[in-house]
Amino acid sequence: MTATGGTYRELVKRWRRLHDGGTLTLREIPCAPSGPTLLCAEMGDPSGPAVAIAAGMHGDEPAGAWALLQLAESHALDLQCSYRLWPCTNPTGYEAGTRESIEGLDVNRTFGGAGGSPEAAAVLETNRDTAFALSLDLHEDCDATGFYCYEYGGAQLGRRVIAALEARGFPIDPLEITFGLAGPLDGARCRRERGRIVADALEEAALIGGLSYTLAIARSARYALTFETPSPAAWRLRVAMHRTAVPAAIARLLEESAKTPSKAP
Repeated sequence: MTATGGTYRELVKRWRRLHDGGTLTLREIPCAPSGPTLLCAEMGDPSGPAVAIAAGMHGDEPAGAWALLQLAESHALDLQCSYRLWPCTNPTGYEAGTRESIEGLDVNRTFGGAGGSPEAAAVLETNRDTAFALSLDLHEDCDATGFYCYEYGGAQLGRRVIAALEARGFPIDPLEITFGLAGPLDGARCRRERGRIVADALEEAALIGGLSYTLAIARSARYALTFETPSPAAWRLRVAMHRTAVPAAIARLLEESAKTPSKAP
């Protein structure tokens, strides 16, 4: 059980309720012959820009998983897009409240090749059939003082997200201290500004010693972002940040798609 948000069983139950109510299609993707399954939900207009949203990559970062559920429940995802949603990509870690899976793996470093963990392998195999216009991965950071994001692909979606959060009075991390704690990137290998880090996906992958979900999908997706909310903040604040950030990024994607429809995957 997680300290906030509810159990994994409760999360699954509510996603199944959405499936039963006709809001979306829900599948359970096997991770391994004897392992857990991953929930995979699909909804929206199949002819629209394809958007992948993942949450729960680290079991001790539950706010993204519950924010994604609430976005689906409240019909806050613009149905002009076609969505593939991964409600919780590390269910065993979620149940244990640990960053790693039950196998002791940081799933978010196992997306190289065909996948170095059962969870990564299941996601990569399922995603092979789609070229995504946008990928979002919802995380939390125990060192952050406010929201920030990593962005790949240009179009400045991250700046639109930051503006939407600021408009609602949410704190934005200045990335003066947090940046040095967040990983191996330095100022020479990326562009950094308040609330936003823009890095080269290939160079970052070499530095972190493994391929993350976002870095893997950024190789083919037009745009990819990882959202980070401050895990020391209040639960409702963290969930609300994700619930604000996701629609803001999607709105910007739709603006870009309207400008350049020929580039849609």
